[in-house]
Amino acid sequence: MENFIPGQRWISNTESELGLGLILEVAFNRVTVLFLASDERRIYARDNSPLTRVIFSEGDTIESIDEIRLTVNKVIEQDGLITYVGKDEAGLEVELNEIELNHHIQFNKPQDRLFIGQIDPGSWFLLRYETWHRLQQHQKSPVKGLLGGRTSLIAHQLFIAYEAANRSAPRIMLADEVGLGKTIEAGLILHHRLINGLSKRVLIIVPESLLHQWLVEMLRRFNLRFSIFDEARCLEELGDDGIFSEDVEDNAVPADIQAQIDAAVASNPFLNEQLVLCSQGFFAKYPPRQSQAIEAGWDMVIVDEAHHLEWSEHAASPDYLFVEQLGRISPSLVLLTATPEQLGKESHFARLRLLDPDRFYSFAAFLEEERLFEPVANAARLLLAEKPLDEKAAALLTKLLKNDNVEGLLKDLNNEAKSAAAREALIQVLLDHHGTGRILFRNSRQTVQGFPQRKRYAYALSGQQNDEDLQQDPRFAWLVEKIKQLGGQKALLICKQAQTAIDLEQALRNRNGIAAAVFHQGMTIIERDRAAAYFADPESSARLLICSEIGSEGRNFQFAHHLILFDLPANPDLLQQRIGRLDRIGQKHIIKIHIPYLQNTAQEILYRWYDEGLNALRSNTPAGARVAEILHDELAALLQKQNQAEIDAFIVKTEALNAELEAQLHNGRDQLLELNSCRKELADALIDQLNAYEKEGTLWPYMENVFECYGVETEFHSADCFIIRPGDHLRVSHFPGLPEDGMTVTVNRQIALAREELQFMTWEHPMVIAAMDLVLSSETGNATVSVVRHRDIKAGQFLLECLFIVECSAPAEFQIGRFLPATPIRVLIDQYQKDLTESIPHRSLIETGITFDEQQIVTFLNNQRVPITKILNMAEQKAKADMQRICADATKAMLASLTNEIKRLVRLKKVNPTIKTEEIEQLKDITLLAHENIQAAQLRLDAVRFVITS
Repeated sequence: MENFIPGQRWISNTESELGLGLILEVAFNRVTVLFLASDERRIYARDNSPLTRVIFSEGDTIESIDEIRLTVNKVIEQDGLITYVGKDEAGLEVELNEIELNHHIQFNKPQDRLFIGQIDPGSWFLLRYETWHRLQQHQKSPVKGLLGGRTSLIAHQLFIAYEAANRSAPRIMLADEVGLGKTIEAGLILHHRLINGLSKRVLIIVPESLLHQWLVEMLRRFNLRFSIFDEARCLEELGDDGIFSEDVEDNAVPADIQAQIDAAVASNPFLNEQLVLCSQGFFAKYPPRQSQAIEAGWDMVIVDEAHHLEWSEHAASPDYLFVEQLGRISPSLVLLTATPEQLGKESHFARLRLLDPDRFYSFAAFLEEERLFEPVANAARLLLAEKPLDEKAAALLTKLLKNDNVEGLLKDLNNEAKSAAAREALIQVLLDHHGTGRILFRNSRQTVQGFPQRKRYAYALSGQQNDEDLQQDPRFAWLVEKIKQLGGQKALLICKQAQTAIDLEQALRNRNGIAAAVFHQGMTIIERDRAAAYFADPESSARLLICSEIGSEGRNFQFAHHLILFDLPANPDLLQQRIGRLDRIGQKHIIKIHIPYLQNTAQEILYRWYDEGLNALRSNTPAGARVAEILHDELAALLQKQNQAEIDAFIVKTEALNAELEAQLHNGRDQLLELNSCRKELADALIDQLNAYEKEGTLWPYMENVFECYGVETEFHSADCFIIRPGDHLRVSHFPGLPEDGMTVTVNRQIALAREELQFMTWEHPMVIAAMDLVLSSETGNATVSVVRHRDIKAGQFLLECLFIVECSAPAEFQIGRFLPATPIRVLIDQYQKDLTESIPHRSLIETGITFDEQQIVTFLNNQRVPITKILNMAEQKAKADMQRICADATKAMLASLTNEIKRLVRLKKVNPTIKTEEIEQLKDITLLAHENIQAAQLRLDAVRFVITS
């Protein structure tokens, strides 16, 4: 039983945050302790109290209640109470009774916690050790920031994300063809920059109809929780429940209400969130919110459907001017637009001047530059087509590339053995000359492989459409029969209206006993998730998912390959979006499109127009939107009547116009730009690195250790899938990111893509990041005792295993972690002060599970305090030597990487005006500052394990 005496200082082993405790009273089998720092009182059983006596040793630095610091020279014990004698900061000798010690003293240093007996189980040291190593591995990984997205590993998307996100301030245009994933590309760039700390405040502006799609995509794919801001949300942030429209005239608003409006505008709601999502219509309707958004400041602004921002040399729309102002104050700007060929030259120039107004200052100068660049594009076409160059083309290339010493390469083109390599080298040189290649990314379906084939099946039905009673509609009877014919295969049905989707599900269930999931915009995100999960589950009875037009936006149903178009939209883009729910890269089956239509109706005309005129059901139609725009009025008039001759003529006209526009688009394609938008070798290397990282299979075992230590229960669900839920003995009040009812996770990318209701756990998942921070931000595990058995060490000895951390503090934009992340250094020294670090690996010290008397160990540690302190000092000297080597290697790697990049940009600047002097100078400054920061790296003892051999 401990000998407690009033006035002694003790500390709680289980609640160290209470501070230094003071023994108040000792009576019978109880001891009362007062923790003045936290104003708490505890009563413990004397023979089983989780308390450790606090006695400082000579050489320790202590602090009094009056915050006087002194170094202890002598420790005097009288009647069980301690008096410390030492010198203060002025060199004067001071006596300090232990009752006068500062109540806020906490023991966070590993050696302090070890000596006072605040010892954790050995499993916590192992967890801490592994966490540091996993963190270091992730920090140095070239694919850091690209791991966490719930996306397929698609070459062009990963290349764009890697190329753009690693720039100091990306200002780019994403102009891929429809269906190639511009939203995913923007999400990958954003996720990369947030994970690497390069951006913090982000504003996304999208059309009203795409708000929900973006919200879902960012959350489901990238675990990014954006806040949608509209006028109601702005007023809510300002503590107001009224909604004021700027359309109301000033003289129609009472003075007191106008004062409220003025006060609301004076405050800035956009400062309350870091990730904000708004519609273009919101800013257009409430102009004062535009100035607030500009004043709020953003690291990155992303604008979707940016081709709708109107501009001409004579005037610009308010929406365009707003984005232009945002672009001036935001270092990074990402525009998602239609392809340059679809935009037209003036509209394309308007987007470019938003990104770089200094470079693209004049439309006339832009046209002239394009004219001068045309020979480069023509030369590239010949090289890419592997056609021989005539004398004129060769002379042109020689003139264009006179500073690049290409004469030898041009000669090698006529050498069969060397021609392939020469072509590749010449193309790379031409890529460096590409005028807009660094700010414009544009991929086409012709260059991106992996899209499935399509087959369409049309069903001409007789009878009348009946929206009031769908069971009387001929399409309903056809649908019931088709579901039976599919024999259990899953199918996706899309219709225009949410009510149609609801009515179809009810009719199928009530009349025919057919189970279907329904999915529409009136449902919450959770309800949609449940419907999607119900449909995706191979064991569920639902073989049909019925979606409304808007409700299916942003969702991936490519595990199905039957698509039923219950009705047809009048817009080719909407049709492609419907088909795009299944027609995605990675779809492994031929997409079978089923179109039931009623004869002699507008739907039959639309079917023929899409099928015969645009060929939109069998393949993608890049010119479809432009054709629809030109023929809009004619089509609208034709849908109102049934004149077969006019319909036939219109379809022939559509076919001819579509062919003409597609030929223009094809001829206008900038093949050099497409090549620069996806450097296949780099993209393939990224994919290989991502696959290798994921195939290590270390994430789930690591997280299982974390969950076990913190009291989170885990349960096997299925292959690579697990259920996690808070346990009854959770170590923390709330485990980060874990709901009370738990969640189901998968560590398999393919399963995550097919099962959206599962959380995709990666090293970049918010729960994993927060869990690692939880482990390392507390002192738990930084002082432990283990009993181990090792064949090379005799029983009955003790060793000290120390974990030091090399830390380099630097601004995030330096990305020092690529070269010198927080780096663990392990040192193992035995009781004879022999260094065993290299001969006894960490993993070979296996705990036996033998229990020990903790109080005896603490007594032993204090008796051996002097030799143990010597071992700690010896370990520190060894770690410092290792740190010098680590810092030297980091400096060498940093200089090699950054100087190579500087040289590359200097070389490119000679031929490519998009390379700015400011960018090169900034990189030079970063190189110098990074060198200084690496040299200033610090060493810190993070954890110590007292090892006893048995």
